[in-house]
Amino acid sequence: MAEHPHRILVVDDDPTFRNVLEMRLQSWGYHVKVAAGANRARTLASSWDPDLVLSDVVMPEVSGIQLLERLREDRPDRPVLLLTAHGSVEMAVDAMKMGAVDFLTKPLNYRNLKAVLDEVLDASSSLAPVARKADAQAEADTAEPPQAESPDAKPRGKPTLERRDDGFGPFVAASDAMEEFFEMLSSVADSQASVMISGESGTGKELAARTLHDLSSRADGPFVALNTAAIPSELMESELFGHEKGAFTGAGRQREGCFELADGGTLFLDEIGEMPPALQPKLLRVLDGSPFRRVGGKTEMSFDVRVLAATNRNPREAVEEGDLREDLFFRLNVLTLQLPPLREREGDVTLLARHFAATLSQKHGGPAREFDDETLKLMERYTWPGNVRELRNVVERAVILAREGSIEPSHLPAYVREPDRAMEGSYRFPPDATAEEAEKELILQTLDATGNNKSETARRIGVSVRTIRNKLKAYGIDR
Repeated sequence: MAEHPHRILVVDDDPTFRNVLEMRLQSWGYHVKVAAGANRARTLASSWDPDLVLSDVVMPEVSGIQLLERLREDRPDRPVLLLTAHGSVEMAVDAMKMGAVDFLTKPLNYRNLKAVLDEVLDASSSLAPVARKADAQAEADTAEPPQAESPDAKPRGKPTLERRDDGFGPFVAASDAMEEFFEMLSSVADSQASVMISGESGTGKELAARTLHDLSSRADGPFVALNTAAIPSELMESELFGHEKGAFTGAGRQREGCFELADGGTLFLDEIGEMPPALQPKLLRVLDGSPFRRVGGKTEMSFDVRVLAATNRNPREAVEEGDLREDLFFRLNVLTLQLPPLREREGDVTLLARHFAATLSQKHGGPAREFDDETLKLMERYTWPGNVRELRNVVERAVILAREGSIEPSHLPAYVREPDRAMEGSYRFPPDATAEEAEKELILQTLDATGNNKSETARRIGVSVRTIRNKLKAYGIDR
């Protein structure tokens, strides 16, 4: 990088893409200004004198091609890169003939963009050193320099995963286990490969998937999430691939599926091990690039979608038990992220509890609730089998009960105050209980002991989460 950071002007009428690109460039050390259209871009080009211009092609009133022509009239030696989501060979040829140094298509591959910027700006600097006319105070008035990192900080290169005292990006955390997870998440975000996110129920797998999407080159595309365990088996194909009007009873209109809705972006399939086995071969074919048809349709379609999958089970156990096809597992498991359970995140319970107390106090009214020391000690001692989701629910309960006072131990559930008694593992059955009645009691008592965590209950009993759900449904119990 030059002694003075290079200046880059971004021109795009899409505010989301404009802001994402601005943050990317700032994270690489560039000074950046943005413009929503050609008129503002020409004004900034004249007053601020950027080293390079990145401009969209398709904009209202004045196109990127027209802007290129006008910018070259003002300063022919300044490089201009054009960006578009609607590229064609003819458009690229025209742009290059008019003096564009490159023509890139959206969604951007940020590694390629960084390589192009380095090459173009290095070449520009070697040909003619940039003469800065403004003094240091004028520079401070026209551009906000990127925040400096501490000398021992690792280069992150991911603008939206902001490091804070209480966490990273959307996560509240300070533990070593979560910092290691963030580093891995950052390193795989910009890949186009499928990612398998594993972790216990309540650890934040969908939040991790959304963060992967936001850090990727698909950030300006849609993010679509589907919990495969929450959809009846007979409707799963329609949810994924859509259906035509009249395809089955109740199909009163044409409906787009998740692959169609996620075109150009990311599709997150939660609890992939619960997907109906009969549908898994079709999903595998689509992931391998084969076109598909809507249910009841005749037209073949294909879409540009990155697939992220998650499971709260050990995926290899799901394969061994026949719930997940091995070839589908390998196709989804190109990259792996493992979210640590809350019991392995030293110090994060207090951090999260205070965060939830602050936000939930606003939700339920009254002053911000504080924890007394004994309450926090009890919460740190508890193992949180339901992880962050369970912790949030417990804090919300405590905020409501505390009203305007501090949160005390009496505001916590009994199983948090006395975890040893709740987890002691002694089960009580009527002496004349049948096998079916004993099974029901075992499931219900284990659910009580785990704070209604179905995943942990299934693990302790040795069955699948789907079995627990099916049993509760058969009992007519909503947990």
